[in-house]
Amino acid sequence: GILEINIHDLRSFTTDNHHTVDDTPYGGGAGMVMLPEVWGLAIDSVIQDGATLIVLTPAGKRFTQEMAHELTSAKQLIFACGRYEGIDDRVRQHYSSEQYSARGIKVLEVSIGDYVLGGGEVASMVMIEAITRLLPGVLGNPESLVEESHISEGYLEYPNFTKPQLWRDLSVPEILLSGNHAQIAKWRATQAELRAKKNL
Repeated sequence: GILEINIHDLRSFTTDNHHTVDDTPYGGGAGMVMLPEVWGLAIDSVIQDGATLIVLTPAGKRFTQEMAHELTSAKQLIFACGRYEGIDDRVRQHYSSEQYSARGIKVLEVSIGDYVLGGGEVASMVMIEAITRLLPGVLGNPESLVEESHISEGYLEYPNFTKPQLWRDLSVPEILLSGNHAQIAKWRATQAELRAKKNL
């Protein structure tokens, strides 16, 4: 197939009777931090040469369409979905070491936006969908990728319209009915630029 997704239960890598995956933070503070050894065992069980380990965190680099394109070339993506106050930072440090980079393994800390979620699971699903749709054979019409949002010049996608021509007293813009493809392309570019400025 084009894509294979495997989900792993972190608690199956615990060694105590309570299947503990977290503990209190050194230095004090609220919340719990996920244990490095549990994560280490879980990652070790799946990691392959050339893998990219993605640690979902609000402190990470912002996920963009450009990053989605870059990640399509990865041999394997591992999404480390933290909970509570996140994952002990030594996990990131360990897998960023020369021991792993020599095997073509890299670690990326990634955020999908400036807000806080309960965990990284939803963020990973956002990334998986954005990356997957860029893989050859996933979309029915590859042309969809050429014109869509956020790819060219940082503009948002232009407004789209379909039938009927008149809906609840609102008409489709006349230019789109003209058949003049050059003028339509110009109108769409202008609308995309206006949308981008509006969202600044």
